[in-house]
Formats: sequence, C-alpha cells, structure tokens
Amino acid sequence: MDLLQSTLPYLISGVSVGGQYALIAIGYTMVYGILRLINFAHGDVFMVAGLVMVYLAAAMPLYVAIPLTILLTVALGFTIERVAYKPLRNAPRMSVMISAIGVSYLIQNLALYITGGLNKNYPAIPWISDKVTVFGMETTRVTVITPFLTVILVVALVMLINHTKIGMAMRAVSRDFETAQLMGIKINSVISATFIIGTFLAAVGSMLYFTNYPGVVPTSGGMPGLKAFVAAVFGGIGSIPGAVIGAFIIGICESVIKGLDTILMVNGVITEQVGFSTFSDAFTFALLIIVLVFKPTGLFGEKTTDKV
Repeated sequence: MDLLQSTLPYLISGVSVGGQYALIAIGYTMVYGILRLINFAHGDVFMVAGLVMVYLAAAMPLYVAIPLTILLTVALGFTIERVAYKPLRNAPRMSVMISAIGVSYLIQNLALYITGGLNKNYPAIPWISDKVTVFGMETTRVTVITPFLTVILVVALVMLINHTKIGMAMRAVSRDFETAQLMGIKINSVISATFIIGTFLAAVGSMLYFTNYPGVVPTSGGMPGLKAFVAAVFGGIGSIPGAVIGAFIIGICESVIKGLDTILMVNGVITEQVGFSTFSDAFTFALLIIVLVFKPTGLFGEKTTDKV
C-alpha cells in the first residue's frame, strides 16, 4: 500500500506530461506521414506559443489572449510551411531537412533577441491553475484534465481524418503523394491543413505544459519537442495512436524515474538519495533504442518499402 501511495503522485504527473507530449508528437507524426519530413521547428513553435501568451496576457484579458495565442501560433505554422517548405517540395529530402533545422534556429534566435534570453513567467490561467486534491494528494487541476483533454482532441482528430473530405485527402496523400496529385487532390491545401492542425495542438499543449512549468525561455521547446519526436518514433512515426501511446509511456516513465529516489526511500529500499532523477532524460532515449532494436518501425509502425 505504501508503494502505491508513494508512486501514485508520479504516475498522475506522468500521465499529465505524457498528454502534453502527445499533443506535440501528433504534429511530428502527421507532417511525417504526408511529407516524409521531420519538422524540427515544431518544438520551437510550441515555445513561441508560450512566449506569445506571456506578452498577450500582459496586454489584454486572458479570454482574448488565449484564442489569439492559438490563432497566431497556427498562423506561424502555416507561414513556416509556405515560406520554408513549399518552395522545396520537389527538392531532395536532405534539403528540406536542413531548411527545417534552419527555421528552428531562426525562431530560437529571434526569441532570444526579443526576450534578451530572460526567463518569462507564464501567466496563471484561472480554473486550470487551481489546486485540487486527488486521492489524498494536492495537485493542480491542469494535471487532472490534461489526459482527458488529450484523448478528446485525439478522438476528434481521428474522426476528422476518417470521416471528412480533407481527412480522406490526407490519407490519400500519405499513401501515395504522386498518385494523389494526379487524381486532382490539392496537395498544397492538404499540407497546409496538416500544419494548421499540428500547430493548433502544439498551442494547446503549450498552455497545458507551461501552466505546470511556468518558466519560458527561447530553448523551452527543445527538450519537450525532442521527447515528443521520440514518442512519435517510439509509437511508429506516421501513426497518430502510436504517437499518443508512445508519449504517455515516455511521460509516465520519466516522471517515475524522477521520483524513484523518494519512492525507494519511503519504502525502505534505500536510505539515502542515489540520484536516479539524473537519468530521467537519458532513459527516454535508451528506451527508444531498445524498442527500435526489436521493432525498427516502432510499436505501431507499418513496414514500408521504398520504390525504385
């Protein structure tokens, strides 16, 4: 019973963080599924959403700042696709990947110039920032609602992909880019829609993430973005359910490892701190390596054959 009580706070926190990673990971996996492109700037778009919210919340009421932040983040994602990726549609894949890395560093440097590299405090959002008691422990409401909100958004996205014309077009383009183009599908519209959906989810994810971790700096998108990318690969890049499940697994494992010293000390297994939390980030990548050794396409990835 002591083991369950001491582990429960970290499990709840892990599910919450996993939900936030999932919302970012979906952007990676959708763009890869259609363009076969790893959008390295996606984590930085997540960071920009946090910074935009900081500045807008200081200038206007939150009920205006929140939808405007989402709108501006979506506009940024759309602009990145049109300016940096669309002109390279027929270029070698390596050129597009280098462009994505360039966009990532450009966004980081612009953020550094605007903020001076100083830590910006994310505003407290009423209701979701409030303290609540769950199973006898105190936490914030955002920790509780994140997994439910994530599941709702993912179900809505899957419904959109399976039951709408734009969703059908996305599935067609992800299956065969050239044939979809020959069949009259407006490729540019489908790709823009993909970026819009991905950045919308990243904006929502940033609000949930920075409510829990309120410091925003130009590199804030680096590690969450990288872990979300790992989650997408872990679950099988191109698979939305795979990315979500991978994100929850990574979030839970990371959180439990951060609290492992405390859990073991409470249960009398060790008498002093060992420092397991130091390895929480390393464990994420070690887990990815182990999974890919046995299942190279990820947990839910499909085997693909390159056309000659």
